[in-house]
Amino acid sequence: MPIIYLSPSTQEWNYYVNGGTEEEWMNLLADKMIPYLDASGIRYTRNTPDMTAASSIAASNAGNYDFHLALHSNAAAGAQAGKARGSIVFYYPGSADGKRAAELIADGLKTIYPDPNKVRTEATTTLGEVARVRAPSVLIELAFHDNPEDAAWIKNNLDSAARVIVLALTEYFNIPFFESEHRRQGVVDVEWGNLNIRSRPNTSAPIVAQAPDGAPLTIINTDNGWHLVNYNGVIGYASGQFVTVV
Repeated sequence: MPIIYLSPSTQEWNYYVNGGTEEEWMNLLADKMIPYLDASGIRYTRNTPDMTAASSIAASNAGNYDFHLALHSNAAAGAQAGKARGSIVFYYPGSADGKRAAELIADGLKTIYPDPNKVRTEATTTLGEVARVRAPSVLIELAFHDNPEDAAWIKNNLDSAARVIVLALTEYFNIPFFESEHRRQGVVDVEWGNLNIRSRPNTSAPIVAQAPDGAPLTIINTDNGWHLVNYNGVIGYASGQFVTVV
């Protein structure tokens, strides 16, 4: 199953026009994402508020992540200060995967932002969390926190933003999206050999673990005849034909 590095802003000095900071609200957005990530089987490592962009980049590069996702809100300079609105999803211009992920996330944000025409993707070589990380990456500027309407929109739409972002990630990784967990216990039921647990719900996906007959599993969710399971800490998909729910 995919694993991402989740990097909400650590910029505690960027104040919202209606109270709070970028660090505070982007960490709240990350909090809202966690149940959707867990339900959909996307594993994650998350930075902490005492880190910096540089240390988050270093931590991401020290691991073996399938994707790096930075969560930020924006502020305009000069004559546009307090006036600009909209969402920008940044990606590195040399990364086809980053561009595809940015487009999926932007498409999702267009469904919830008041003016879809103000949601766009943009290539950049100047933002470290897209230019200096090894994994495909995206940095989301969710909206402008120095604009009263945008700042209010962020605060009032954390859950819907979290949902569409994780939905876009599941589309990027080509796995099912689940709203919440529906945990049950199961037991492997095969006549011979082992049950293959795979990275995606199809028989051609890579095998991530094998479970013998009678082995207990935790079923997290079920989709189209496949169970998303936890087997001894390994998250993956098992065919429902060979699992008995207990």
